[in-house]
Amino acid sequence: MAVPTSRATLISYCKRQLGDGVIALNVSADQESDAIDNALQYYQDYHYDSIQKTYVSHQVTASDITNKYISIDDSITGVINIFPVSASSTTNMFNLRYQIRLNDLFDLMQVSMTNYFLTESQLATIDNVLVGSHPFDFNRHMDRLFIRMDWANDINADEYLIIECYRIIDPETYTQVYNDRWLKRYATALMKKQWGQNLIKYDGMTLPGGLTYNGSTILDAATTELETLESEMSLAYELPLDFLTG
Repeated sequence: MAVPTSRATLISYCKRQLGDGVIALNVSADQESDAIDNALQYYQDYHYDSIQKTYVSHQVTASDITNKYISIDDSITGVINIFPVSASSTTNMFNLRYQIRLNDLFDLMQVSMTNYFLTESQLATIDNVLVGSHPFDFNRHMDRLFIRMDWANDINADEYLIIECYRIIDPETYTQVYNDRWLKRYATALMKKQWGQNLIKYDGMTLPGGLTYNGSTILDAATTELETLESEMSLAYELPLDFLTG
């Protein structure tokens, strides 16, 4: 069996599963491509193997400060958290306070850290109550990350933000996506449904030799297969509803 490693080979796989080479498939090349696009979109929206948790660095520009938002790559599906990484920040690993503690690590290992831990916890609580974190809003269809802060004073151009997020795995880079068992079956069912929709208007028409078109049977079978696969996705592969809540 040829393993699909691209859009073209996945289309060929789906067509073979529907009988191509033995019978004629009444599906255009554009409709085949649409079926793959729709299958990938559904797969990327729901399958846990289609996304990856990652961290993206963004260097703030003057335009970001003027716009009061950050432009995000289209492959980002959800934002969990934002970490400042700048010289003025007191909450990141590159600030002076962190480096001092790093150099004192040997001394801290020789004594009890209970007082240090309690003090740091108290300081963190005070910082959270009096300062808190900046709220943010993100919608993947806008490709913009809105951070509710005083852009004029809280951050400067050329400083960095680290964005904790979920990103779609690009199938053109990681071609094993095209060989996903569920995706292959779903793409085949979508192509089969399109085939049935194309033929249904000829239902009952008699062909030479006494054969008749029966597109409704193909359409009904494909619809049932899609419902089964979507139920399987919901039960076996979909992440919990609050998984991307930041």
